[in-house]
Amino acid sequence: MKTAISIICAISAVIILFLFWLIYFQEAPESLNVGAYAFLPAMNAVLNALSATFVVMGLVAIKARRSWSRRVHGSLMALATVASALFLVGYIAHHTLNGDSIFTGQGWVRPLYFTILITHIICSVVVVPLLLITLFAAAVKRFDVHMKFARITYPIWLYVSVTGVLVFVFLRLM
Repeated sequence: MKTAISIICAISAVIILFLFWLIYFQEAPESLNVGAYAFLPAMNAVLNALSATFVVMGLVAIKARRSWSRRVHGSLMALATVASALFLVGYIAHHTLNGDSIFTGQGWVRPLYFTILITHIICSVVVVPLLLITLFAAAVKRFDVHMKFARITYPIWLYVSVTGVLVFVFLRLM
């Protein structure tokens, strides 16, 4: 299990470094029809909302402790993972095609937005290896390790998903 965790952490580091490079060092191409990709932020917000919903439903299912709980929990968490993975693809596409979104809000909402954004970014970096370890432990039926990591992963994953939607709302309404 220690070797797997090391590999997962290395893969997570590569993913995070790639995203850092994409966001801060890669410029969006100028020749694209940006309007054709305007749906991406809304799609990403929906995927974040779905991920949050599936995560909560998965927790409710496993806490029910019924004969069907593990099966339903596993299915819901798989759906949450797919939604998060699709979000990541959409996020990469959006930043590759459009670059950064600029927040123009002023007044009290500005520090609120940046507080949410900064904590969202920090937690999204932290949740990548946690989520991969939690999923791997479940896949190899190491439920003791899965539960240990899930207790940490769950609130962070939920926070990242919910604040992802909030960031979208702030960018669209301000």
